[in-house]
Amino acid sequence: MHWTVSLEGGPQRVNHAAVAVGDKIYSFGGFCTGENYRNLRNMDVHVLDTDTFRWKLVPCSQGLTEVPFQRYGHTAVVYGNLVYIWGGRNDSRACNVLYCFDTSTYLWSLPEVHGSIPEERDGHSACVIKDSMYIFAGYLEYMESYTQDVHVLNMKSMKWAYFKTTGRAPVYRDFHTATSFDGMMYVWGGREVPRGRYDTVAKEEYGNSMYKLDTTTRHWSIVDVEGPVPSGRRSHSAFTYYRKIYFFGGYNSKDNVHFDDLYSFDPVLRQWRIIKPHGQGPCARRRQSCCMVGARMFLFGGTSPRPNIELELTEEEYFAEDLTDRRLMDHSDLHVLDFEPSLKTLCLLKVAKWKLDTSWLPVDLQATLKVMTLNNNISKPLNHTG
Repeated sequence: MHWTVSLEGGPQRVNHAAVAVGDKIYSFGGFCTGENYRNLRNMDVHVLDTDTFRWKLVPCSQGLTEVPFQRYGHTAVVYGNLVYIWGGRNDSRACNVLYCFDTSTYLWSLPEVHGSIPEERDGHSACVIKDSMYIFAGYLEYMESYTQDVHVLNMKSMKWAYFKTTGRAPVYRDFHTATSFDGMMYVWGGREVPRGRYDTVAKEEYGNSMYKLDTTTRHWSIVDVEGPVPSGRRSHSAFTYYRKIYFFGGYNSKDNVHFDDLYSFDPVLRQWRIIKPHGQGPCARRRQSCCMVGARMFLFGGTSPRPNIELELTEEEYFAEDLTDRRLMDHSDLHVLDFEPSLKTLCLLKVAKWKLDTSWLPVDLQATLKVMTLNNNISKPLNHTG
C-alpha cells in the first residue's frame, strides 16, 4: 500500500459529495471560503479522469428547476450509472428534494417520488443496500435539532418510508459515516448530541463505538470489537476495499484535533487495525472525499488548520460556523493511495523522487510520469505540504 500521487490545483471544495462511476469520479457542490452561499445558483459538478488525474468542470445549461442549488452537507449515492443527490444546505436553507444526475448524458432530472419524504437536513449519511437508499441522522433544519431516525427510499418504486428499528440506535448525530456491507449498515463516528439539541461545544460528545443496523431484521446493535479503536471524531471519510472498511482523517472539536490517520475495520472478524502506508500522504484534515476506483483510493479536498497559526479557540468561536474560520485552509489537492502498486508505478516514483533523467525512458512511461506529477489548474495551488 503506497501513496503514489499528490497533485494541487483541483476543485477547492469542503463538505462536498463524491462518488465513483466506472473509472471516473464525480464531485458535487461543496463549500469554499469566500464564495457566496446565500443566493441560489446551480450546483457545480467536477469529474476526475482517474487514468490521467485531470479534473474538468461539467458544463451545465439547465436551470435551477432541474439542477440542485449549490450546497454543502449533502449526500451522493450511485445506482447503476445514475447519481442521486439528497439533502444539504446553503447559508439560507436546507433541502429535501431528490435530484438525479445521469453520468452518461451529464443531465439532471427530478425523479417523481412519493411516500413519507424525510425532513430537510444536512450532515446526514446515505448508503445503498440492494435496491434501497438509507438515510440516517443529520441536523433537521425546521426543528433546529439533530435526529437518530432512519429513512429508506426504494430506488425502483421511488417510494420513501420511515424505517422503524429496534435495538440500541446511535444517539443523535451528524457528520458520521454509514457504510453498507453484506446487507448491514455500519455507522461510526460523528458529532454526538445526546439530547438532540446543540447549545455549546461542551455538550458535544465523540464516541468511538461501531454500530450495525441489520436492514433485514431492522435491529441496531453495538459491535463488540478488538484491536486499536480510533478516537472519536466527525467529518472523516469511510470507504471499502477487499471486504474491509477504511477510515481516514476527521476532527474532534473537544480536543481541537485534526487527524491524518488511516484505520481499517474488518466486519467479519470485528477487528480494528491502524494502517501505515508507504509514501507521503495528505496532511491532517476534515470534510474531504475518498473514493475507490479499482485498487486505488482517491482523496481530495477538505479543510485543515493553516500552518503556524495559534489554534486556541474560545467557546463562542467553537460554536460559530467553523467553515468560515480564517484559521482554516480549504484544499484543492488530490492524493492517490494504491493498495496494489505495480512495479512500474514504484519505479516511476523513485525516478520522480530523485529527479532522474527521463529522456531515455519510453514515450509511454514519460507520459505516465508527467500526469503523475503535473498539477491541475482549476484552482490556484495552495502553499502547504499536504
